[in-house]
Amino acid sequence: MSPSYQAAPVIDEKLEAIHAEVVRLNPGEPEFHEATRDVLESLGLVIAKHPEFARNKIIQRVCEPERQIIFRVPWQDDQGEVHINRGYRVEFNSALGPYKGGLRFHRSVNLSIVKFLGFEQIFKNALTGLPIGGGKGGSNFDPKGRSDTEIMRFCQSFMTELYRHVGEYTDVPAGDTGVGRREIGYLFGQYKRITNRYESGVLTGKGTDWGGALVREEATGYGTVFFLTEMLQAIGDSVDDRDCVVSGSGNVALHAIDKLQQLGGRVIACSDSDGVVHDPKGIDIALLRHVKEVERLRVSDYAQLRPDARYLPGGNIWSIPCHLALPCATQNELSGRDAAVLIANGCIAVAEGANKPTTFEGVQLFLEGGVAFGPGKAANAGGVATSALEMQQNASRDSWSFEYTEARLAGIMADIHQTCLETAEEFGAPGNYVVGANIAGFQRVARAMTALGLI
Repeated sequence: MSPSYQAAPVIDEKLEAIHAEVVRLNPGEPEFHEATRDVLESLGLVIAKHPEFARNKIIQRVCEPERQIIFRVPWQDDQGEVHINRGYRVEFNSALGPYKGGLRFHRSVNLSIVKFLGFEQIFKNALTGLPIGGGKGGSNFDPKGRSDTEIMRFCQSFMTELYRHVGEYTDVPAGDTGVGRREIGYLFGQYKRITNRYESGVLTGKGTDWGGALVREEATGYGTVFFLTEMLQAIGDSVDDRDCVVSGSGNVALHAIDKLQQLGGRVIACSDSDGVVHDPKGIDIALLRHVKEVERLRVSDYAQLRPDARYLPGGNIWSIPCHLALPCATQNELSGRDAAVLIANGCIAVAEGANKPTTFEGVQLFLEGGVAFGPGKAANAGGVATSALEMQQNASRDSWSFEYTEARLAGIMADIHQTCLETAEEFGAPGNYVVGANIAGFQRVARAMTALGLI
């Protein structure tokens, strides 16, 4: 039986003025404007209950990054041609611990996207209950089609500036889109070279042979599924024997598919930027991994190797009927129209594996339609949570087993779910994980900022 879901409240008049000032101070940054509004819409009741937060201007301070770093990244390709990219690191909030958040290398990266991701990261990291602040960074460099040596030269140039601003007690970057173990290795190597220190805790997502943690690669996808199972349990349901669709076919999607199938779910579709593969009998995860990670091919190539699979070039994965939907590709990939189709086709739960993949209209339809909806700042917090576990292992010069680390991850995701559920109930929005996540994350940060004084 579904709980009584409620849509997010309309933004409070006082908070509307604060948001207008955020927009004025940050012109031309629509992604950042949307991210701040999404949180502020949930905070009217919090300010009424805790007037000291308004008195100390906590919201205005949270919306202003502590530091924004923009820098030039010159590098040379294999033909000797010089290229210049732009690098970013936005150190948003360190009230709970050192800045923590990934580096994204993609042509779409700009200051607005980095600030939107960094703002989300503040509350996501707070929800983990671990001592980490929020930050984000990256570059408009596109690693696709580049050789290993070109990527190495770019990473070395990027870290030559970034090293001044990071450290295990200051700012601890990780990977994100376009930044995997290879890139983290080149970045760490340059940091070690410049500083003459083997400071393992300065980056997370490292290889397990040189300071990395088991489960880190799986963590975001696994964590999203762990959160989904908690949501389903709260409404008396489960993943078992449910049809699932997972957008994307990168790291997060692959591990989400893997965990769903371990738990008895049937993943019938995945995608890439070219199209969708529909496999009604269930995705063969071993074959998909081989196609994507070994052969580095497209999902269309997977479909050619599976007699029952159908490839839909340019198709819309959300048009395929399913019980459970996991958007794990990119932001704004699931629109209001897509949400309406999913609801009409009987979808009962959505968990975001990517960062804000559902548009505002889509979120509202899910909330109003009684669909259990896990927002990214809660549902995909498993990646950064396991990064923090990697930091713990680096600090203690220890290494944990896969089973132990996965159990810690599952426990953290269960705690995040419970926190969001209880907070939503407390503030009059039962079953609304958007409100629960926004308020719970904000309150943890606000209490810390109040305790630390005006800094």
